[in-house]
Amino acid sequence: MSVNLSPIIAGTMNWGVWLANYNTAQMIQLMHECIGYGITTFDHADIYGGYTTEADFGKAFAESGIPREAIQLISKCGIQHTLGDRVNKVKHYDYSKEYIIWSAENSLKFLQTDYLDILLLHRPSPLMQPDEIAGAVEKLKSEGKIKEFGVSNFTNSQTDLIRSRTEVYCNQIEFSATHFEPMLDGSLDYMQVNGIKPLAWSPIGSVFKTVTEQSDRLKLLLLELVEKYEVTADVILLAWIMQHPAGIVPVTGSCSSDRLKNQVKAASLKLELQDWFAVWTESMGNKVP
Repeated sequence: MSVNLSPIIAGTMNWGVWLANYNTAQMIQLMHECIGYGITTFDHADIYGGYTTEADFGKAFAESGIPREAIQLISKCGIQHTLGDRVNKVKHYDYSKEYIIWSAENSLKFLQTDYLDILLLHRPSPLMQPDEIAGAVEKLKSEGKIKEFGVSNFTNSQTDLIRSRTEVYCNQIEFSATHFEPMLDGSLDYMQVNGIKPLAWSPIGSVFKTVTEQSDRLKLLLLELVEKYEVTADVILLAWIMQHPAGIVPVTGSCSSDRLKNQVKAASLKLELQDWFAVWTESMGNKVP
């Protein structure tokens, strides 16, 4: 069962108490604005906000008047943290069949929806058993509680392990101009060959978060590209990853309406070939081989 994701996905990690701390009215407004911009897919994880953001979003969604079929909801499970009301002595991962089902059903309750468009395993565990995972996935699918199943931060071999028992629709990985390793280590090639959709978290990278030789080089180049393409630097950086033939869908962490409206421009921006390679060159600090 295919899911039609928007060209850019709104990541909700910062909507709640971890950063913006939006109230119900503010979340409703931002949801409507996102949809107006063409951003209809919202990315969650049970852990966001210390296991509180899904419920805050769900309350807003229930009051928003937005039809469920107008949006796509993604969530992730598996991280058992010591945050919130979890009675855990140590942060760990749990991918037992029972826990995956319980977690997915919890997300449905908090998000006030009957189904998730995609459920992801948040991070790989050395103890995960593919039969247990597949059992949970097939039960959730058969009951109509999830449309698709995917993984997040999984290597190719870890993905193969899961794929030996059940279909994997997507893998949400870190990918950006400053973290381009998946382009070289075979991860994106693997996803193309196997029909797995890549989603990218932190798609703008660390250009504006750190002061390094790499970020300094990229900032100088971006000054030129911003003037040439008449868009902001974040749009250039999003367009750069979206130009990869694997069909990467960025998950933007912005919770600013103006920034989200602006970032949608990346979906229609195509960088000239030499400009695309110039970004990679400045990130590497040397010419391509």
